[in-house]
Amino acid sequence: MGCNGETPGACHFALVSYIPGRLAEFLDGLRFELKPGCTLRAHVTVLPPRPIDLNITDSVRQITAEGHENPPFTVGLGDVQIFDKSNVVYLGLCRGERELHVLHENMNTGQLEYDGPFPYHPHITLAQDLTREQAEALAVTARERWAAYDGPREFNVEELSFVRSDGPGVWRDLAYVDLAEQVPSAG
Repeated sequence: MGCNGETPGACHFALVSYIPGRLAEFLDGLRFELKPGCTLRAHVTVLPPRPIDLNITDSVRQITAEGHENPPFTVGLGDVQIFDKSNVVYLGLCRGERELHVLHENMNTGQLEYDGPFPYHPHITLAQDLTREQAEALAVTARERWAAYDGPREFNVEELSFVRSDGPGVWRDLAYVDLAEQVPSAG
């Protein structure tokens, strides 16, 4: 059961950064091709889903304070891979992983702290809830589509979205937080 006796998958919170523009359109289409019916927006996760009761106002305040301490950064996408234990098909990162780890460590404190079932590993999910055989077949398709894609392969993380699950596969944005503006150095 979820919190307060709700359906499983409800009352989970996460912190993500949505991927914008043409890259998002491609990834959203690829996700739907690999898992028909998938309506989740392409994103990179900063705080993976956590089944905890939160004070939303306090959580947004904590995320805002920490977000304002972290400047925007660029994430570059690498190769299509499969997680061994969960059979998730994903895009690895070739840039921005260090910044995402720092952001995760800084945000995963206080009432937002959660020790999930897997170590934090920044990535872009393409397909999940698969058998090993399904994951391997879908990874072949994903690699073909990714190789043929001629658009941008990086995006800027400038805004975070605090989201809540309203049920399996259904997420609602609760708040948006801008990362700090970079201040030019005097010189």
